[in-house]
Amino acid sequence: MRNQRYKIESASFSTVFEFVSEGTKGNIRKLVKYTETSKLGFYNLGFGDKIGETNDFDDTVISDNGDTDKVLATVAATLYEFTNQNPEAFVFATGSTIVRTRLYRISLSNALSEIRNDFSLLGYFEGKWEVFERNRNYSAFLITRK
Repeated sequence: MRNQRYKIESASFSTVFEFVSEGTKGNIRKLVKYTETSKLGFYNLGFGDKIGETNDFDDTVISDNGDTDKVLATVAATLYEFTNQNPEAFVFATGSTIVRTRLYRISLSNALSEIRNDFSLLGYFEGKWEVFERNRNYSAFLITRK
């Protein structure tokens, strides 16, 4: 994605990525984690404020650090890294709240042309998966590398 983003740290072939959000509330450590689900090859994308020195995060806290676009662009950059290492992976994502899911949907809509260059993107709407389109009230997203 073309937006500015933060430097990502991760171990080689990692499913955990870390970066620091720098904004009006100071420096906040963020964690992005890809966790394989019970369905082989399907991963859940989760992220939020890092909890201490663990590989856990809080996805309910509202950081309000004034850098939302940069944070979301950084999360998108981890998706590129992750799918470079796992090109056949299906990545499931949704917000921890309806408001966050809406924020993600808007961000995906704004970058849709660029996303479609490298990824296939589906949205979950009224009980079924469909090709992601702008102006649909999706409750979840499924992404895979082309």
